[in-house]
Amino acid sequence: MNVLGEKTPKTARGRRTLRKILDAAELEFGARGFHEASVASITANAGVAQGTFYIYFDSKELLFRELVADLGLRLRSYLHEAVSDSPNRTEAERQGLLAFIGFVREHGNLYRIVMESQFVDPEAFRLYFMEFGTAYQAGLDRAVASGEVRPGETEGRSWALMGISLFAGLRYGIWEPERDINPLVDSITDMIDRGLRPSPAAE
Repeated sequence: MNVLGEKTPKTARGRRTLRKILDAAELEFGARGFHEASVASITANAGVAQGTFYIYFDSKELLFRELVADLGLRLRSYLHEAVSDSPNRTEAERQGLLAFIGFVREHGNLYRIVMESQFVDPEAFRLYFMEFGTAYQAGLDRAVASGEVRPGETEGRSWALMGISLFAGLRYGIWEPERDINPLVDSITDMIDRGLRPSPAAE
């Protein structure tokens, strides 16, 4: 989801400026919440003039919507890279969960921004998770086709697995960021593997 439309920057300089605004917005919205955040503070922290802000966004609301979409896109790209060399679906689940928790630890404002979006911009909130669900289901469909995962309905499975990541990220990414997550992720992966593994008759 891109809310910029015709305001999408066409030059490398414009893209760098937009990146500065989005990064500053992530810190501002994460620290103060949508209603207390100000365009003046965002532009000051981004090192750009307030007039520059309106080259890209018509309002704080549109910036917030674009930020939610941007965080989702960056996270999906990060996870895709993390699991791209996984030899099988079970290892992809393990690497993906490790990467997700690591991303949350680096972007501690992710949960506050995304969860607040359900009240500020419910459509942005819905699209954030729907796009994750579509990508997750496509991955499971490929694993079913290759025989790594037993046949069956994949939409519900995808959302169940997303729920595991959501709450694991909340506890071990936000509440307990210093915790050694390797044994925890191994335990979660074992549970997932047993649930998705093809039955012996199907092997």
